[in-house]
Amino acid sequence: MLIRYEFQNYLTIKILYLLRHAKSSWQNPDLNDFNRPLLEKGLKRSKLVIDYLLDNDVKVDLIISSPAIRALATAKIFARALNYPVEEIRKEKKIYFGDADSFYEQFFDVPKHVHAMMIVGHNPTITTFANQFLDNKIDYLPTSGIVSISFITDQWEKAGIARRQVNFVVYPCMFRKD
Repeated sequence: MLIRYEFQNYLTIKILYLLRHAKSSWQNPDLNDFNRPLLEKGLKRSKLVIDYLLDNDVKVDLIISSPAIRALATAKIFARALNYPVEEIRKEKKIYFGDADSFYEQFFDVPKHVHAMMIVGHNPTITTFANQFLDNKIDYLPTSGIVSISFITDQWEKAGIARRQVNFVVYPCMFRKD
């Protein structure tokens, strides 16, 4: 399935990918939420979404992640798959502790040369933020789910008011063949 970008003739497009972390473990009740690790099932489900991104030639210039163990591990998995340098993943506490406005704050210091950015975070905040751009709202973004939005702008800080297009909303169960 090819992604059709309505805005493909514009030179001033910014593409945002909002990725919810992969499925994580609740097995250890003594472990606080911040330190929960990924499950093997989460890794397998992420692979389905990664394959979709690779099939559609998705590339990113910047990855910003919550520093929580499960989110950062997910960011690293996607970074490796998309040939993004893992050591350049920017960790931002506000993605873990903040609200949807914290996601907007990420836009203010993104360099102009960054055309495609991925933010890796958590529910309910990532769903709340994504729904600000979706005509067909979602109840929640499943683990390893990703939303892609294109904005006609040459500055990230103007994305919130720019003309936009939802490129896709995908999550692992869309690719299962059971």
